[in-house]
Amino acid sequence: MINPRQIEAFRAVMLTGGITSAAELMNISQPAVSRLISDLQHALKLTLFERRGPRIAPTSEAMSLFQVVDRSFVGLDLIEQTARDLTARRSGSLRVASMPALGVGFLPRYVARFLAERPKVDIALRGSTSPTILDWVATGQCELGFAHTPIDHAAVLTEKLVGLPAVAILPPGHPLTAKDVLTPQDFAGERFISTTPPTLLRYRIDTIFADHDVSRIMRTEVQLTMSACAMVAAGYGVSIVDPFTACEYTGHGLVMRPFAPRVAFDLAILRSAQIPLSMIAEDFLAGFQEDVKRFRAEIGDLDEAPK
Repeated sequence: MINPRQIEAFRAVMLTGGITSAAELMNISQPAVSRLISDLQHALKLTLFERRGPRIAPTSEAMSLFQVVDRSFVGLDLIEQTARDLTARRSGSLRVASMPALGVGFLPRYVARFLAERPKVDIALRGSTSPTILDWVATGQCELGFAHTPIDHAAVLTEKLVGLPAVAILPPGHPLTAKDVLTPQDFAGERFISTTPPTLLRYRIDTIFADHDVSRIMRTEVQLTMSACAMVAAGYGVSIVDPFTACEYTGHGLVMRPFAPRVAFDLAILRSAQIPLSMIAEDFLAGFQEDVKRFRAEIGDLDEAPK
């Protein structure tokens, strides 16, 4: 029966070309290497080396065996290097799920910067609705999720991020662009592009307009806020959306304005309640939270409208 030390001796002889050199490599005596090789040949019932004068030469069987052995040792070296990289947070894998508002630009840009500093890290970025993201995190398909709040699940921990204000979006040249802050009354009789219910943001927006007894022209619904932004930028109607998506489209002619009263757009971090975050996930999350804080500060003037 073979043992790891015999395989190590065989590999050392193959790499160095001799018993003496192999003994030096393994830091053991020459007779000890010879004994290990002899025992290995006996266990395998193979002749691995032939003596040619003062030297030994590997047989064809030894060459074939070495290909397998060397791959195994390379695998062990890779395991050790990977462990060192994981400890130093230079390698690993991470599966992240996000709602479309973040996935349209903000989160992918952060992921790109994160990966640029960690070339050995693999990240799978998935996008869907908040209920689906909750399911992915609960079932272990994703380690981190970014979704709307409130969310409640026994297998998922939810951490609410700093709230952000939803913003009004207008086509270029629209009369309402002359105003610094928009109110529900400004949207009376306007073609309003809504997101398909049920979403928390849609519910909050509709409630505010109902409370102010303002009627909008409601003929268009879209599933994604990016679709609403694209339609508004193209000149059809107005809308109220999350600031992440709106900022992506300001470079395409979209005009963004604060809206009062404030419509909260909440973000939540979802993680497993049963499995601790990996070191890579902890680094990723810490950097993401800092990015959100910076974004929040950049759009601070959009939240200065009366509550």
